[in-house]
Amino acid sequence: MADGPVAELLLRRLEASDGGLDSAELAAELGVEHQAVVGAVKSLQALGEVIEAELRSTKRWELTSEGEEIAREGSHEARVFRSIPPEGLAQSELMRLPSGKVGISKAMSNKWIRVDKSTADGPRVFRVVDSMEDEVQRRLQMVQRGQAEKLGEKERSELRKRKLLAEVTLKTYWVSKGSAFSTSISKQETELSPEMISSGSWRDRPFKPYNFLAQGVLPDSGHLHPLLKVRSQFRQIFLEMGFTEMPTDNFIESSFWNFDALFQPQQHPARDQHDTFFLRDPAEALQLPMDYVQRVKRTHSQGGYGSQGYKYNWKLDEARKNLLRTHTTSASARVLYRLAQKKPFTPAKYFSIDRVFRNETLDATHLAEFHQIEGVVADHGLTLGHLMGVLREFFTKLGITQLRFKPAYNPYTEPSMEVFSYHPGLKKWVEVGNSGVFRPEMLLPMGLPENVSVIAWGLSLERRWEPWKTKQKSTCADLMVNSLPSPISPTMIKYGINNIRELVGHKVNLQMVYNSPLCRLDAKPRPPPTQEAA
Repeated sequence: MADGPVAELLLRRLEASDGGLDSAELAAELGVEHQAVVGAVKSLQALGEVIEAELRSTKRWELTSEGEEIAREGSHEARVFRSIPPEGLAQSELMRLPSGKVGISKAMSNKWIRVDKSTADGPRVFRVVDSMEDEVQRRLQMVQRGQAEKLGEKERSELRKRKLLAEVTLKTYWVSKGSAFSTSISKQETELSPEMISSGSWRDRPFKPYNFLAQGVLPDSGHLHPLLKVRSQFRQIFLEMGFTEMPTDNFIESSFWNFDALFQPQQHPARDQHDTFFLRDPAEALQLPMDYVQRVKRTHSQGGYGSQGYKYNWKLDEARKNLLRTHTTSASARVLYRLAQKKPFTPAKYFSIDRVFRNETLDATHLAEFHQIEGVVADHGLTLGHLMGVLREFFTKLGITQLRFKPAYNPYTEPSMEVFSYHPGLKKWVEVGNSGVFRPEMLLPMGLPENVSVIAWGLSLERRWEPWKTKQKSTCADLMVNSLPSPISPTMIKYGINNIRELVGHKVNLQMVYNSPLCRLDAKPRPPPTQEAA
């Protein structure tokens, strides 16, 4: 309220000042929270021209809680150095100290200490120098004294990387006298009562002016999670391109459809338990199309359809194992098999958007469960050129127009391509999808005609963008079942979410769902074709 103690003190200080007051400095002088002064400023602004307030933003450096501790107690490496006596200290004992794990590596890089692994009782740490200067503590103390600008950019950057220093933006008000300035402020009435009307006292009382531009309270309504919004837009794009949504309601899948039908060998590392969730009950699938199973077995173990196969003893028991599907390509295999049974062959376009499951370590960008988007086109004589054309059309509808294609490896597509787009904000090429042409060893055992090709591509709703890497070593983990999901994260990027666990799971903030606007993927209308193009 405008007649509160902070507002009164502000007016008195303003009366005695020549120019104006800074709200942060006033809060420090009065010994109150800065927000209390801001509240008083806004209350006085509502009275009219009593004061003038200009919002100002300033950046300053502040120590984090760990930075304050180090400024007081010394850096981790300095504490480790001081803990080592002249005769040395066992490394195991040093690692048990609170600063041991961080401090020992920093102290060794500073060449303050060394580790002797030849001692009889195990590795022992000795001092290399008699004394040292704790530069980290000195720099943090300079920040505390308000001398952060005297530090070099490299020094501040190192402190920020160690999460000892943070740059914060402080918003303050510069308050000056208004045209109707006065130190005596009477309380403004907000309601006209019957007593005021009957007595006529309303004529002598000041009333707070109505704000006719103020918005009313929004009515409670339903909200869509950001993932559902982005998923709906992807689905609409596929439907506009003439695709049919394939059924994907079987989260539990057999190893046959998840791996074997895709010409993925049974000894592939992706089929290990550390990459896939296998089921104990029911442990095996009971119904499989046995004539098709025999053709798949022959292709794996003996070869066929122009392929040498993998030349190993293919086992039906391994193919029957049930699991949580690791990709929706298993659903694509099922729908392509059903398509192959229809005679004569009819070209088709399918898409799916649904959940898949991986036995992955949870971190800021990975979950054990996420959504995969997949598109599949089956027709006579499709080539890599057709795939590139469909990809350009698909990503243009997403607002992604600058594309590059990079050769890649997928277990059951050949040729295979990673799709990259130029990101103006990051100023680099980032991966936005993965694609390829399904191998004949996968398609021909299904019964599809020899001149029919199937092109496919995919991406993920949740995962992050990945930068273009010119030199990249492939590992078994890279070549697992990741057929078509890519590291793109349209949802995280559009909603400014840095941690995937804030988007999916028990840590989701429901207020984010309430506040999130309707998602648009910056799709821009295509210009009308010119007369020459037409």
